Amino acid sequence: MNDAALKSDTQDIVVDEVFPHAPETIWKALTSGELIARWLMPPTGFEPVEGTHFTYQTTPAGEWDGVIRCQVLQVIPKQRLAYAWKGGHEGNVGYGSRLDTVVTWVLTQVETGTRVRLVHSGFVLPKNDTAYRNMSDGWKKVVRNLDAIAAEQDSSKSLH
Repeated sequence: MNDAALKSDTQDIVVDEVFPHAPETIWKALTSGELIARWLMPPTGFEPVEGTHFTYQTTPAGEWDGVIRCQVLQVIPKQRLAYAWKGGHEGNVGYGSRLDTVVTWVLTQVETGTRVRLVHSGFVLPKNDTAYRNMSDGWKKVVRNLDAIAAEQDSSKSLH
């Protein structure tokens, strides 16, 4: 085998949308554990503080216990949130294979609201093909859910 055969390719998932909400509203939905549970899944131990370790529990597979281990890497209020997203097990192929990735949310104020750019980076192909395919569709739904939760926050503010 030559070096090219050993070198794996990495792929990123990018979802880029503009929503009619203020950056503060999107930020609250991104950084409140109670709200994250509604648009993604319930986090355990999440705080929007650099260095914080937290987890998500998803469906176990093979040798993997289904725990996604995360660590907050960067917090710039109302602009940027990045965290490590690690899971899977070396013994698994397909769903539940070892995953060592980073999720980055970037918020940019635009005239009509906020541009939300999600980048989930570091999928190693072909090893992470299954996760990449599943999460490519999954993140699109998750970002739409985030928009719905932000809309609820906007309407509850106008009631007060």
